[in-house]
Amino acid sequence: MERTSSIRRKAMARQHKGEVMIAGEQLRLRLHDGKLIKDRRYHLRTYPNCFVAQELVDWLVSHKEAPDRATAVCLLQHLMDHDIIHHVCDKRTVFKDAKLLYRFRKDDGTFPFNTEVKIFMRGQRLYEHLIGEKNSILQLREEHGVAYQRSFPGCKLIDWLIQNGEAESRRRGLELCRALQEHGIIQHVAKKHDFFDSGLLYQFCINFRRRRRLSELLNESEQDDSEDAPVSTQEDNHTDSPFVLRKSQLQEDNSAFHSVGSSTDLKQVTSGRRGSLNSLQLHSSGFSPLVQLPSTSVVRCNPKSVLRRNFTCEELLAPGAPFIKKVLTVIGDALGWGFVVRGMAPCYVQAVDPGSPAAAAGVKVRQFLCQVNGRCVLYLDYRTVSRLVMTGTRTVVLEVMEPLE
Repeated sequence: MERTSSIRRKAMARQHKGEVMIAGEQLRLRLHDGKLIKDRRYHLRTYPNCFVAQELVDWLVSHKEAPDRATAVCLLQHLMDHDIIHHVCDKRTVFKDAKLLYRFRKDDGTFPFNTEVKIFMRGQRLYEHLIGEKNSILQLREEHGVAYQRSFPGCKLIDWLIQNGEAESRRRGLELCRALQEHGIIQHVAKKHDFFDSGLLYQFCINFRRRRRLSELLNESEQDDSEDAPVSTQEDNHTDSPFVLRKSQLQEDNSAFHSVGSSTDLKQVTSGRRGSLNSLQLHSSGFSPLVQLPSTSVVRCNPKSVLRRNFTCEELLAPGAPFIKKVLTVIGDALGWGFVVRGMAPCYVQAVDPGSPAAAAGVKVRQFLCQVNGRCVLYLDYRTVSRLVMTGTRTVVLEVMEPLE
C-alpha cells in the first residue's frame, strides 16, 4: 500500500509537470500571435524571439491571467523553474518584473527533451490519435458494475499499439504503457492496479486539448476527490475534467489545414486525427477551445493531391530537373510539427499549418522529401516517412526538393 501511494504521488508530480508544459506552450503561441515575442536589441546585440518581463506581466494582468503583478511574477517563476522560459543569458534564476529579456526555451532550441518529456510527448500523441479515431478503443465501459467514460482495457491498448506500429511486441507495448502510468498519463480507473496486459480498465489522466489557465499552475494539489469517483455525466460536464472536450462553434481559422493549390482547389481539413501517423500531429494554429466533431463529420472532405502532376524518383534526380534542394530544420512543439505528408514514393508535403513550426522553418506544399535526419526517404511511402519523423527527436532535419516556379 505504501509503495502504491508513493507511485501515485510521483505520478501526480509528473502529471503536474505535464500540465505546466502544456500551459507554457499555449502561452508561447498566444504571445507569438500577439507580437509580444520578437527580436529585440540590447547593448548593441540583437536577441531573437524575446519578450520583456515587464511587458509580459502587464499582459497577464490585462488579460486576466493573473489578478495582480505579484501573482503574475509567481506564475512566470513557476514556468522558469520548469525550464519553460529563461533569461536570455541564463544568468538569472529568479524572474524579475523589470525591463529584462527572457525567452521561451522552445524558441531557441534549449528545451530539455529528457526521457520524462519524451514520454509525456508520446502520451500526448497517442491520446490525440486515439481520441480522433472513428471507432476508438476509448469507450464507455464497466468494471465491477461501475461505468467509466473513455476507458480502455489494457490488452486492447497493447493490441492497438502493435497494429499502428507504436510497439514491436506485446512486451514492448507493456513497457510503454507502464511508463505512461508511471508518468501520470494513464491510470487504472479506480487507481487500484498497475498496468497489466489484461481486461482491467484504464483511462488517460490528462485532456491534452483543454485550454489551460495559468492560474492553475500555482495549484499543486489535484482537482478534488471527484477523480476517485465513477465517471458520470456530471464529470463530463465539469470543465476541468480530463474526459471532457469543450464544444464551440467551428471556426475556419482553428484546427484547419489548407492545401494550397489554385483558389478553386482550396480544401479545408477538419479531421480530429491530429496525432495520426499520416498527419504528423496536425498543429492547431488557433487558441479557441478545440471541437470534438461528431463521427459523421470527422472529415469534411478528402483533399486531392496538391501536385500539378505526379513525378517519379528518376525525374526528381535527373540532371537539370526543375527543382531546388533545401535543408530545413523543424523544431516540433507540444502539438507536433504541423505538416501533412502524402505520396507512395516520392512523398510530398500535402498541407502546412500556417502557424506551425513547419511553416516557420520554411516547409511548403509540393515540396518532395529526400531525407529525414540524414536518412534517404525518396523511395519510401508516406506512412514510413511519417513514422520516421514521429518516432524520432522533436528536432527534425528535412532535405526537400522544391519545384522552381
